[in-house]
Amino acid sequence: MSSFQGIWVPVVTPFQDGAIDFSGLRRLVGHLLDKHVAGIMVCTTTGEAASLSRQEQLAVLDAVLQWMPAHRVVMGLAGNNQIELLQFQREVLQRPMAGLLVPAPSYIRPSQAGLEAFFRTVADASSVPVILYDIPYRTGATFEQATLLNIVAHERIVAIKDCGGNLGNTLALLASGAVDVLCGEDVQIFNALCLGATGAIAASAHLQTEQFVALCQHVRDHQLAEARATFFGLQPLINTMFMEPNPGPVKAALALQGLIGSELRAPMQAASAAVIGRLQEVLGQAG
Repeated sequence: MSSFQGIWVPVVTPFQDGAIDFSGLRRLVGHLLDKHVAGIMVCTTTGEAASLSRQEQLAVLDAVLQWMPAHRVVMGLAGNNQIELLQFQREVLQRPMAGLLVPAPSYIRPSQAGLEAFFRTVADASSVPVILYDIPYRTGATFEQATLLNIVAHERIVAIKDCGGNLGNTLALLASGAVDVLCGEDVQIFNALCLGATGAIAASAHLQTEQFVALCQHVRDHQLAEARATFFGLQPLINTMFMEPNPGPVKAALALQGLIGSELRAPMQAASAAVIGRLQEVLGQAG
């Protein structure tokens, strides 16, 4: 069974004049590799996948696979048209990669049996590990605990990105030992790691990346006082990153550092002057 550990960054998709900025993307991927992240995830929520065409998503994946090892790249796979999604999955799986990050179908709110059938179908059709993405505030689909445990029993579903906001479900998944639990809510990273999560998928980790990596290492080495101090040092950044819809603040912060531009695709809006001012303060204090 594959293991997903450490800090994974759901990488933003840089744009320039409406088109994907591949030179900016290459610069950003290289920067994150230099900071020793476990890997990156492309075409996720943070990567604005919903505003990319399927061909653009494949182009982003193909570009990133040129720049980093396939076993450190995960592809987001989302959609509510199951036939079309499975067709796209076949195209995606022509490439080597560490796995697929798959949320529930959004908007249509399938039953618990429907959710089980959907993930079973996607996992059966996959030649790589699947990470279940539990994010009910975006999909409208809420998993009951029994449903989650049934789904993760599938041999190819090896991890969960946990944004469900349900501590009981998180604890049940951790206790089951059936999957790696990756924290998906950045403000919960410290307590999730202490409870036994194997890592995190953290948009905030585009910045102060070394500190996020160190936080994981501290917990792994049972240095909880150091881990706590590191987490509290990251908290101002994490709080600022989610003052406005993701990834507006992330892109603004990366633009302040000269890595990429801050452009987003409509209807997403660039970070406000207030958030940019706060980011300047936080990043300045962090050196």
